[in-house]
Amino acid sequence: MIPRTWKTFGLFCTLLILTGISCNPRAKEESEPATEVDICIYGGTSAGVMAAYAARNMGKKVLLIEPGSRLGGMSSGGLGYTDIGNKYAITGLARDFYRRVGEHYGVFEQWIFEPRVADSIFRDYIRRGQVTVWYRQRLQDVRKDGNRVQSLVLENTDTGKSRNVRARMFLDCTYEGDLMARSGISYRVGREANAEYGETYNGVQLMDGHQFPDGIDPYKVPGDPSSGLLWGVQGHTLQPPGSGDSRIQAYNFRICLTDNPDNRIPIEKPPGYDPEKYELLLRLMQKNPWKSLQDGFIWSEMPNRKTDINNRNGFSTDMIGMNWAYPEADYELRDSIWQAHTDYTKGLLYFVGHDPRVAAPIREAMQQWGYPRDEYTDTDHWTPQLYVREARRMVGALVMTQHHCLGEETVTDGVGMAAYTMDSHNCDRLVVDGMVKNEGNVEIGGFGPYPISYRALVPKKEEASNVLVPVCLSATHIAYGSIRMEPVFMVLGQSAGMAASMAIDAGSAVQDIDISKLQRRLRIDPLADGTPPDILVDDADSTNLSISGDWTLKRQGGYGPTYLSTRGGEGAKKVRFNPTLPREGTYNIYLYCPKQSNGSSRTRVVVYDGQQPIEREIDHTAVAVVGQTSGEWVSLGDYQLPKGRVAYVEVDAGQADGLVTADAVLFVPRTPVEIPEVH
Repeated sequence: MIPRTWKTFGLFCTLLILTGISCNPRAKEESEPATEVDICIYGGTSAGVMAAYAARNMGKKVLLIEPGSRLGGMSSGGLGYTDIGNKYAITGLARDFYRRVGEHYGVFEQWIFEPRVADSIFRDYIRRGQVTVWYRQRLQDVRKDGNRVQSLVLENTDTGKSRNVRARMFLDCTYEGDLMARSGISYRVGREANAEYGETYNGVQLMDGHQFPDGIDPYKVPGDPSSGLLWGVQGHTLQPPGSGDSRIQAYNFRICLTDNPDNRIPIEKPPGYDPEKYELLLRLMQKNPWKSLQDGFIWSEMPNRKTDINNRNGFSTDMIGMNWAYPEADYELRDSIWQAHTDYTKGLLYFVGHDPRVAAPIREAMQQWGYPRDEYTDTDHWTPQLYVREARRMVGALVMTQHHCLGEETVTDGVGMAAYTMDSHNCDRLVVDGMVKNEGNVEIGGFGPYPISYRALVPKKEEASNVLVPVCLSATHIAYGSIRMEPVFMVLGQSAGMAASMAIDAGSAVQDIDISKLQRRLRIDPLADGTPPDILVDDADSTNLSISGDWTLKRQGGYGPTYLSTRGGEGAKKVRFNPTLPREGTYNIYLYCPKQSNGSSRTRVVVYDGQQPIEREIDHTAVAVVGQTSGEWVSLGDYQLPKGRVAYVEVDAGQADGLVTADAVLFVPRTPVEIPEVH
């Protein structure tokens, strides 16, 4: 598969025609003078909000353009059960977001939240940053001079009115990569062959994850190919393992429901409902009867009796194979694909709750749930954000691959980290050996946090010197599957916003900024507002660690790449964490407690504040480790600590009644956090 680039006017016009956009430079003239800003950000996703806030805090005039009417993308659109991998990878404003969520729920950090809470926090970043936002404006044209984008032509989706925006720097923070593509930047759609980058998990993959069991007949009349295929089954032939194609992983909606009768709107039959779409599900239920709703959905509980529902097993919320045209489609076709996903999903919920062929206990369980009255109040209580897991991917100055995920290659220009499993949902559903099979699901983990190259956020210089792409970044399909998590998009959005600001200050192309200065700025000013950074002492930082007794190094499941573990009650076993504090002041100290079986019920901890040792005891029976996190921060309290390398925190396993961990200690300078009111 050849990387796509618009380098000639003829090809440029051809592709614009295919996407329904005129290539006539005089078409769609704006009806008002151009708005001029320093940085124009297209896409109000979580990455777009963080990029805008960071750039504003660096003194730049910023315009954030959102084609829809809601900020935050998937993070406010139903994906409240955050996919993390490892909290260590989440830094800066992304970490601040989850702490602001935690503040709302009365804890230090929280990674599970309601859509309306996320929506309120994103809007508050915009308010605090005094960022100008244009809603319901979608891209119609990109105007360039050489390798520099000069302006965008936008269309209001309500009025049809045209607007023009000129800027010195542009960021594409959409899930689709429209600005990137229409700026003449190379990109890919689909899966690379394994051979292209020497990978093993790319391309066609027939694995067991979210798969049909053997024996599910694909034909309308079982055993009769002449009767035609059931809805949702493709008629082509399975290609060799690892071969490349243009297919993309399935989309779905992350569904927020509630079982609170006072907040519940019943799930009713949607317009155009067609029960034949769910015949495969019936056959699957007959083969493997459901015992609960969890047999067909990842049914994750949210605060206040709500859900974040995701795809599970062979037939669920993923609309496999129905999104292949979406990345390159014009707006009209995209809208139809979006609506088809909405109809399918609402129909699925109704089917499970009402079709008499579904077991009565399952129907009764489904009928306990409905749409939350207090969510998505301006879109009929249904999320306005389709889960576009993958669309276009830039082919930039560097392509992130499986080798970066596994640590076989490491970059030195990292401006963010990823840590999640190399994850792809199924891309295809077809007939294999006379049976229905899903193809494309990959879930490969077992590796620690790894850096994401700045070069993966910027195009090749000859294609565009003033554009950054932190969402549809430069990565292979399988590496993108690890990187494409909302917290990581926030991190990369912030990095891109700050990089664009630095490029303006230096009068340089985005490819030529001083990466070491950007890395230092991200480290010493993580919130881009002068707030002092936390001081982390991790077990991997041997220069700030003192160990006595026998401790075992564990490589998975903690905060960061490793943690220490020992069995208590067997002699003197201590780990001392020694921070170097930049200033005297009050610090809230937190100890990270990883998930583990056979753990001690209690852990003795000593905090030395420079004057005296203060004993603390952690009751692990009271520490709730929730969601997809590796563990939780446990507060040891506030302490007045001296500057320098005087204070310490010591974990003492001597009197413990099970396994004890020593992982990481966090010293947080006490600064007030303003939390927005949720409406």
